[in-house]
This record gives sequence, C-alpha cells and structure tokens, in this order.
Amino acid sequence: MTFASVNPHYVNKVEKKGRTKEELHQVIHWLTGFREQKLNELIKDKANFKTFFEQAILNPNTHLITGDICGYRVE
Repeated sequence: MTFASVNPHYVNKVEKKGRTKEELHQVIHWLTGFREQKLNELIKDKANFKTFFEQAILNPNTHLITGDICGYRVE
C-alpha cells in the first residue's frame, strides 16, 4: 500500500473534522520529520509505507500518543 493512495483519505478525514491539510502535514512532520517537499516526493514516487517509515526519523516523544486511531486503542 502506498502513502500516495492513502494520503487523500487522511486529508478527507481531517477536513470532515474541521481541520486542514496543512494541520495534517504538521502532525506528519512532528511524527516523521518529513517536511512538505519530502511528503510530495514520497507521493510522487508512490512510496509504500515500509519505505515511508524506513526514511522517517520518528519523534522520540511518540510514546506520548494516546487515544484511538482508526479503531485501535493506542497507549
């Protein structure tokens, strides 16, 4: 599965909740370190999620994320 195929669904979901694409990309930047240019490159290259996360530098505070993500409880 590619990030490019899922990203529009992420954008639709956040917009339905009254948020923006820019806010989504701020969250992705916080999580992965990817800026807009890198996200666009990954989308253009149709990078799969394995490649996406292999290239990411995950935020050391990801352990602080709690709540439900797509029906899964995160703690």
